[in-house]
Amino acid sequence: MSGYRAVLALPGVASLLFATTLARLATRMFLVAVVLYVLARFDSPGLAGWVGFAALIPGMAISPLAGALLDRIGAGCAILADLAASALLLAALAGAAATDAITEIPLLLLCALYSLTSPLSAAGIRTLLPRMVPAEARDPVNALDTTANAGVDIVGPMLAGPLVGFLGAPACFAVVASLFALATLAAARAQAGAASPEPAPGGLLAQALIGLRYVLGHPALRGLALSYSLQMVSWGMLLVTVPVAVTRAIGPGPAADSLVGLLWAAAGCAGIAGALLAGRIGILGREGAVIALGGLVTAFALFPVAALFGMAGLAIGMMLLNAAAGPVDVAVLTLRQRRTDPALFGRVTAVSMSINLCGLPIGSALGGMLVGQSITLALAAAAIASLLSAVAARVVLREQEASGGQAP
Repeated sequence: MSGYRAVLALPGVASLLFATTLARLATRMFLVAVVLYVLARFDSPGLAGWVGFAALIPGMAISPLAGALLDRIGAGCAILADLAASALLLAALAGAAATDAITEIPLLLLCALYSLTSPLSAAGIRTLLPRMVPAEARDPVNALDTTANAGVDIVGPMLAGPLVGFLGAPACFAVVASLFALATLAAARAQAGAASPEPAPGGLLAQALIGLRYVLGHPALRGLALSYSLQMVSWGMLLVTVPVAVTRAIGPGPAADSLVGLLWAAAGCAGIAGALLAGRIGILGREGAVIALGGLVTAFALFPVAALFGMAGLAIGMMLLNAAAGPVDVAVLTLRQRRTDPALFGRVTAVSMSINLCGLPIGSALGGMLVGQSITLALAAAAIASLLSAVAARVVLREQEASGGQAP
């Protein structure tokens, strides 16, 4: 059952992975397009960073409630609710951007509204997938999940950059809205693949607090949150730093927007290779070491490679850090799954994912401020965050690797 083909043959798995890919493609295109749109419309790296912050942080803040809702109504229904809401909000943003009347505050509010429901699908997908497969198939299904994510890192920027550059951001936002709508239809077909557990008794707020306490009180999940969130600070900085670096190197315009997309796409190819390799060799019991090594490689890729060797160094550095990201993501998924009580999976997954990813909006805001002073400074700061991530993974997670494989 450990082969990729056997896993894809399980009921609902292929449909859910297809829906996941469409939804992540839409999200990836949106994050690229909205930064390019802000840089072109408002000429403000700082605002671009805060837009990235607004598109991520509200959903993270309400993740305990989202997790409780996942276990209450079922992951399948929650995924559909978020994807449909995202389609509507991106359609509204496309219309508002097309009028050229949208200002900074309405843009930030639309991005924040988009973020609010995002934990329902992000955590819902990673709650539903492990329930569709036997325990021994989790490494392969996590590798497929991560590979789909890496594939999106290729296609998303490759589409978003030229779309914004040649057709404009409103057209790109409209495409994103359409992708979310298609993902909604695909997710509806996947729901028969796994049954949701019985809803837990008690109020929604009480159940949300149970999930939050579980994550904060669990040594492995707490260590994972510390390490991975630091690594996400680096990625958040790159969201703003890469387009600014390209624009300053070759000037603003369609060519720069397209090059930004191509750089992210090339980096995504390396991410696919890393994820598939991790799924083949297996990393059970070695998650902390894999995450620590990924942090070291990422730090080296950012500084000195990306920071000191011009556009060629930036391209090589991005490919190196994406190659490291594949195994790291598989390790994160596997560790969280085997250390979580199945009865609390929705609540724990939503809270854990949001805490793990909280570094992304923080890095986006910080990168927007630092890149205005110096691109090298922003990349050096991102490298320091990844080094701290590696230290945290090796120190905090080392003891957890050997302490057993199940939730307490």
